[in-house]
Amino acid sequence: MTEVARTQFVSRPRDDERRTRKRLGWWDRVKFLVLLVTLFGFLVWTESTDNPILPVSEAFNNVVRSRTWIFVLGGLELLRQIHYLIAEHWSRYYFFWQRRVGGVNRRVDRINPWTRYRLARVFKWLLWIAAFNAFVAWRNDEAFITQFVNLPSTVFDFLLSTGSDLPLVFQLFFAGFFIIGQFALLFWFLSKGGTEVYYPDDVNTRFSDVWGQDGVLEKVKENIVFLEDPEAIEQRGGYVPAGILLYGPPGTGKTLMAEAVAGETGRPFVFVEPGAFTNMFMGVGILKVKSLFRKLRKLALRYGGVIAFFDEADALGNRGVSAGALTEVAHAKSGLCHGTAYLSPATAGALDQIHRNAHSPDAALPAGRISRVVAGMGMGGGGDMGTLQALLAELSGMKKPRGFFNRSIRRLLGMRPKPPPKYRMLVMMASNRPDALDPALLRPGRIDRIYRVGYPSKAGRVKTYEGYLAKVAHQLTPEEVEKLAVMTPYATGATIKDLVNEALIIAIRDGRDTVTWIDILQAKHLKSLGPSRDVELVAQDRHGVAVHEACHAVVAYRAMKHLEIDLATIDPGNEYLGMVAQVRIDDRFKQFKSEYEADIMVSVASLAGERIFFDGDSASGVSSDLQSATQIAILMEGFWGMGSAISSRGVIGSSSGGLPLPVGPDSGMLRGEFGQRVEDNLARLLRLTTAMLEKDRETVLCLAHALEVHKTIAGDDVAAVIEREPGPIVDGSQYADPVFVREIVAYHEEMLAAHRASLPAVDIVVPARAAIEPLVLSASRETPAPGTVGR
Repeated sequence: MTEVARTQFVSRPRDDERRTRKRLGWWDRVKFLVLLVTLFGFLVWTESTDNPILPVSEAFNNVVRSRTWIFVLGGLELLRQIHYLIAEHWSRYYFFWQRRVGGVNRRVDRINPWTRYRLARVFKWLLWIAAFNAFVAWRNDEAFITQFVNLPSTVFDFLLSTGSDLPLVFQLFFAGFFIIGQFALLFWFLSKGGTEVYYPDDVNTRFSDVWGQDGVLEKVKENIVFLEDPEAIEQRGGYVPAGILLYGPPGTGKTLMAEAVAGETGRPFVFVEPGAFTNMFMGVGILKVKSLFRKLRKLALRYGGVIAFFDEADALGNRGVSAGALTEVAHAKSGLCHGTAYLSPATAGALDQIHRNAHSPDAALPAGRISRVVAGMGMGGGGDMGTLQALLAELSGMKKPRGFFNRSIRRLLGMRPKPPPKYRMLVMMASNRPDALDPALLRPGRIDRIYRVGYPSKAGRVKTYEGYLAKVAHQLTPEEVEKLAVMTPYATGATIKDLVNEALIIAIRDGRDTVTWIDILQAKHLKSLGPSRDVELVAQDRHGVAVHEACHAVVAYRAMKHLEIDLATIDPGNEYLGMVAQVRIDDRFKQFKSEYEADIMVSVASLAGERIFFDGDSASGVSSDLQSATQIAILMEGFWGMGSAISSRGVIGSSSGGLPLPVGPDSGMLRGEFGQRVEDNLARLLRLTTAMLEKDRETVLCLAHALEVHKTIAGDDVAAVIEREPGPIVDGSQYADPVFVREIVAYHEEMLAAHRASLPAVDIVVPARAAIEPLVLSASRETPAPGTVGR
């Protein structure tokens, strides 16, 4: 067996890493010299034609004497090529021109980009006018300056006299050509746009700049290796993979990965915008597709390969979208407790699936069946009829022989046309919704490899945080960076970059240029809590919400060992009055019965706590908590094998995914023996939760007091209050003082008395001990993240 050496990926060096100049191809070296020689021969031929009795040698001498500028240009071009040749082989000479002489370009780059762009356009127009004026002056045998002064009148006279000087047949031909040219020019203009070409030296991003996606990155590197060296697989009977689809949540680095491909490869990179094929007129999309691939083939032939990247491919290549995607019903919380917020991600995801199944128009369809709705003409993504078909044909259709002579003249002479060359084209696509793409687009031969660019792992998040923190001055230790990665389980490259930038803004606002751990915490809270409702709760509501959330937090701290508290707040948001957010301790992919029971205990902690601290009374804010607890208990008893029954109810009356519909007025899920088992399990866990809160009665009131004082506190501060020790923001050791605790208990008794008497808004002062500045959230906030608790 022949042993084959493994092909390894070698990263292209950056411009500042090159020791010598990049070598030119032989045609790039001689093309201008060939042009000047051809022009010189044409002038000698013209001189001989004008005077037939003039010998060729004399015509040659006349051109040499009268057209010295040709030799000047030839000398300059020869000098330029010698300069390039030396720079390609002598590193010291190359460094001299790059660092010393090249400093002029760096100074020019300091000019405003828009100013440089406008000046460049003016210079190009003047250059073309000067070239045209030189040609007219040569034809009219006039001085350059004289012809430049007369250039407007010369052009105007030519336009007026052209039509009258031509015969009638040619005038008609010119008129028809002009009319057809108008339509051709119109459609040519409409078919342009939507694509950008980046050449190898235009992008400075490398694979080393993509963090947290090492597995996908290695596969993409493999495709680039085969594009650079296609014979490594073709000589052994294989073919080069021609297409890659990168799919996954937004912000995970799909476009950045494509940008790194543009920087690493030595091939042109064509970026296709999402709306490139959206047009007003039918048929223009097909012209755009053909124009795009004509450009790709030309670039592939000239540079030995090309890479095309279709961003948001679901807008480019889908024939329809799911009816369920067109109808998305939001879950209204209406000021209730954010009942799914504190749950673990697996539990919250399961409940979200149930909710989606209940409100989807496809809920009644069998599992796996998708209802397609076609909007408009053909492509649901906005293209016209036939655009997708044209795209599919270009991706894997037959390639006809190139050139008029090859296709027509050779066949006319009875010769076989030469086959088309191999176009080295790699098509990359990125999408957040791969299910919306047409299956014909994803079949092998068009898209050969499909990679999921998911949320980074903990190690990937640590690497990403280190990368972005390295760009700013900070004081975070490696342990704090790792803790930050744990606190942000679903962070993407985009959200991590935004979080570090927000922390830097907070530091600058405080007059500092160094990011601290406190800045990071404040930035994280700003990004995870969502916008404040900008209302001030009355004293009774504020205290009731604080006790409610404190019960959630204490039970979560005691019972949930697989999660840790991220933050607690009673600052009202748009969809909640308060919440306790939790994050995973590490990356896990399964959850056990004991952990689901802990989820239920945290859910019912609000009901147990309000009954304990308000004499058996409870508020309506516990409704969403009870709904979450009930749904989890149903799944445990009837679907996940965590109850007394072994059979699964997922085989009857279930929707997609084997999950039941939510419990509602028409549901029989809670009737009979099954419903009783669910109720017994919930009652048992409620008793355990009640006993836990009774034991930690003072701890709950101390944590409620901290929430009333600070409104928002971090998870470390929650732990500090429970353990009675100093925290980053809150000094939890003050709650170890029995006198202060009695003041807090007395404050609660006053609030309880006001509640019993149903008094209007009261003004009872919250006990104060330590003068600690509350955590101020001064920037706008977004909606709460999954895995958080609220009211």
